[in-house]
Amino acid sequence: MPKLWNETIEAHRRDVRDAILETTAALVAEHGLLSVTMSQIAEETGIGRATLYKYFPGVEAILVAWHERQITGHLEYLAEVRDQAGDAGKRLEAVLEAFALISHEYHGHHNTELAAFLHRDEQVAQAQRQLSDLIRDLLTEAAEIGDVRDDVAPDELASYCLHALTATGSLPSKAAVRRLVTVTLAGLRPPR
Repeated sequence: MPKLWNETIEAHRRDVRDAILETTAALVAEHGLLSVTMSQIAEETGIGRATLYKYFPGVEAILVAWHERQITGHLEYLAEVRDQAGDAGKRLEAVLEAFALISHEYHGHHNTELAAFLHRDEQVAQAQRQLSDLIRDLLTEAAEIGDVRDDVAPDELASYCLHALTATGSLPSKAAVRRLVTVTLAGLRPPR
């Protein structure tokens, strides 16, 4: 087959897969995890059930794939933020703020039933390790130039940051999120 034909087929498959993921996430958000069926997803997506089953064996598999895409997108975004900022201290601040805003938005849009289902996956544990490593590395760099305390291990400081900023899910506004980032950064400064 010509290369253009293969690329067109792959693009179509990606588009169908993305439509399935988005439709399923919207249906679960509207009706709840246990109320959504493959028939509903096929109908809302505008494809046949047989086609849907060629992509995914069930609703749970669709949600896991949707969540993996979300996680991957968040990690890629945080890496971009890290790579755009200036010195180590600025990069750390930019990444912590971006993570806090993601956490704030994510917790504001997801119900606890869905979160409990999705967060039992190994993909989440792996993503948390990647995120912790990213922040630990930034903390290490910032400590080397004196922007961050060096009397506490970077792994412990990374854990402190992640736990503190996960609390943004309960905050009322982005301004409140930014204030929490400021307080978290203050806790990272070297002791006087």
